[in-house]
Amino acid sequence: MNREQILRSVSTPLTAPAYAPAAARFTNREYLNIVYRTDPEALRAVVPEPLRITEPLVRFEVMKMGDVTAYGPYVEAGQAIPVRFGDEQGEYLHAMYLDNFPATAAGREVSAYPKAMGTPALYADHAALVGTLDYGSLRVATATMGYKHHPLDPALAHEQVAVPTYMLKIVPGYDGAPRVCELVRTQITDLVVTEAYTGPARLQLFEHVLAPLADLPVREIVSASHIITDLTLSQAVPVHDYLAERPETAKEDASCR
Repeated sequence: MNREQILRSVSTPLTAPAYAPAAARFTNREYLNIVYRTDPEALRAVVPEPLRITEPLVRFEVMKMGDVTAYGPYVEAGQAIPVRFGDEQGEYLHAMYLDNFPATAAGREVSAYPKAMGTPALYADHAALVGTLDYGSLRVATATMGYKHHPLDPALAHEQVAVPTYMLKIVPGYDGAPRVCELVRTQITDLVVTEAYTGPARLQLFEHVLAPLADLPVREIVSASHIITDLTLSQAVPVHDYLAERPETAKEDASCR
């Protein structure tokens, strides 16, 4: 295998890449979103500068992917935190757990999504929509919402799903120090909302050392939504390079939080 062939490869193993070199189009992507109030101190401990916390809120999400280019169907669950970057309101993706290894590997390597393997599920149980997340053999999250109780304005649903998102991309060098350390931004495009609902909801988080969702404890349920969409994920782009940051700039950013 020559240099040109190697450079055309997208990931290892070279003869059986972990994921395909294809842009992912999501068809029939179903969301259960529960926004809850948590402790401000807990958020400050996990949200990286220069992002700023606007309110002590967290969005717990379970997403059931009906069909995804190159990956097939899978389920994902995690936490997103409302933040501000400069003048832009967005979300910091704090944690994501999937039951699909190619989607996990591609999300981490290409776009810096904070993905790990887990066992999430989303299903209707009588008159409730239920979202769960297991890590190994243990339950770490259970979410319930009244099934299609009230219509949700499609414009509000579109706004919820299309919010800009930020992630940390950290690639270690051979000495263990970061070789890449960036804040990156991405946003959903080509979004079509096919169904949207709201209703009463509850959320339980259970402590686990390797899936610490409960470190952002539930203090109050703020809102819930059930949204079904078709969409595309845009390419992630760097918006802040921590390795190029001057020490005095870091101090100024810290003082603004």
